[in-house]
Amino acid sequence: MQRWQIGDVRITKVLELEATGGSRFILPQATREAVQPIDWMFPHFMDEEGRLKMSVHALVVETPDRRIVVDTCLGNGKERANPNWSNLQTSFLSDLEAAGYPRDSIDTVMCTHLHVDHVGWNTMLVDGKWLPTFPNARYLMAAPEFGYWRDGDHGADQAAIFADSVAPVFDAGLVDLIGTEHLICPEVSLVPTHGHTPGHVSVRISSRGEEALITGDFIHHPCQMAHVDWSSAVDYDPDAARQTRRRMFEALAETPTLVIGTHFAGPTAGRLRRDGDAYRLEV
Repeated sequence: MQRWQIGDVRITKVLELEATGGSRFILPQATREAVQPIDWMFPHFMDEEGRLKMSVHALVVETPDRRIVVDTCLGNGKERANPNWSNLQTSFLSDLEAAGYPRDSIDTVMCTHLHVDHVGWNTMLVDGKWLPTFPNARYLMAAPEFGYWRDGDHGADQAAIFADSVAPVFDAGLVDLIGTEHLICPEVSLVPTHGHTPGHVSVRISSRGEEALITGDFIHHPCQMAHVDWSSAVDYDPDAARQTRRRMFEALAETPTLVIGTHFAGPTAGRLRRDGDAYRLEV
């Protein structure tokens, strides 16, 4: 269990999956030959052979009066196009409870965007129906993000994801559609970081002069700090995603802000430092 303290706010990582290799479908330019020279990524973010390490996890942000889950991973028992993500049976909910957060104690779920690995535990299967996993929570989704996936034709896979992991909480009246600069509570606010998806947001935590940023997917892996122009294969707008990374890296570099990667394996968090014309993560 990994935890970080930002002023009065505690952030807890709850792991669903971690894997080494198999990430080329997300970052096609990150070949072993291309990443092995990035020596600062070993051993936390790649192995000796240049295989990337990545993680799927949720982050619980506990403020003095809120319990917020940022992104809800993949979920159990859901049929997915990626066989490694299909019909999972993980201990995520019991791990969440072991961390001190039973599901009925969560009052807010914040989805940075609505891709498969960020909405899965929005719902759980009960008597053959997908029901809200966190019945006492408000589910926050950026309005342009929700509208894009609800109203467009994005193929059968994304339609299934929306149907089993987004629509049930909306139909239950638990969704609040918000702006991309929304203030969730005094310590937690959103930062618009579109490009990966139309309404993608990151989550800023500020308390007692300390700051952290939960990235979401404006960056998938620290190798993109060394190669800012490497965009994900599933970026909605690769040019906008590159511009967002440049803007965010420029703002974060050489500051005390703790950068918490939504898919960063191992230590998961660190400070962004300049490294020649690029950047690196100091953990």
